[in-house]
Amino acid sequence: MLTVLTVMALAWFGPLVAVRTVEIDGLVAVPEQQVRAAARIPDGRSMLRVDTDAIAARVAALPRIKSVQVQRSFPSTVRLTVTERTATLYFDSPEGTHLIDADGVEYAIEPAPPGIPKLLTEHPGGADPVTRAAIRVLAAVPDGLRFQVGEVVARSVSDVELKLHDDRTVLWGGADDSERKAAVVLPVLTRPGSTFDVSSPDLVTVK
Repeated sequence: MLTVLTVMALAWFGPLVAVRTVEIDGLVAVPEQQVRAAARIPDGRSMLRVDTDAIAARVAALPRIKSVQVQRSFPSTVRLTVTERTATLYFDSPEGTHLIDADGVEYAIEPAPPGIPKLLTEHPGGADPVTRAAIRVLAAVPDGLRFQVGEVVARSVSDVELKLHDDRTVLWGGADDSERKAAVVLPVLTRPGSTFDVSSPDLVTVK
């Protein structure tokens, strides 16, 4: 019995299964050193004493991090798999250009990546219901149309329109019934016109 307890104590406090390597996967824009500093995993700590939940919480608190998984890989490696936030929309303010991800999180103030639509609404921000409606609408837009969208104009949760790069406008309405709107919008855009109203997918109009 004493031998078993001794082995367990050595494993818990000693170097038999100590952290020697921290691997971080999935980084694109976030500096690796920033993640290591947030993780705070002491070299040489027993693998059995590594609190994976606490590490994940610290790393996930970084603004650019969407999620993180922390795993022990015995005998001596802790592996972090990170998913970064990516921009869905951006809006301008006196402070600069705010990037918003698909969850409605403002995670950076910096120039928008190419191809990201600009959001135009009265009170842009992650806590704004109209902003969240605009995000839901853009998520429902078919891939063949999404890259054509230059601006998303959201006047209310039920009044969202898409300004295309070729100056055409799609009146989407609200996020409700978006699956049916997505099914009709591409065929409708093959017609001549400048304004395409799919807010009522049973009664599409073109002007």
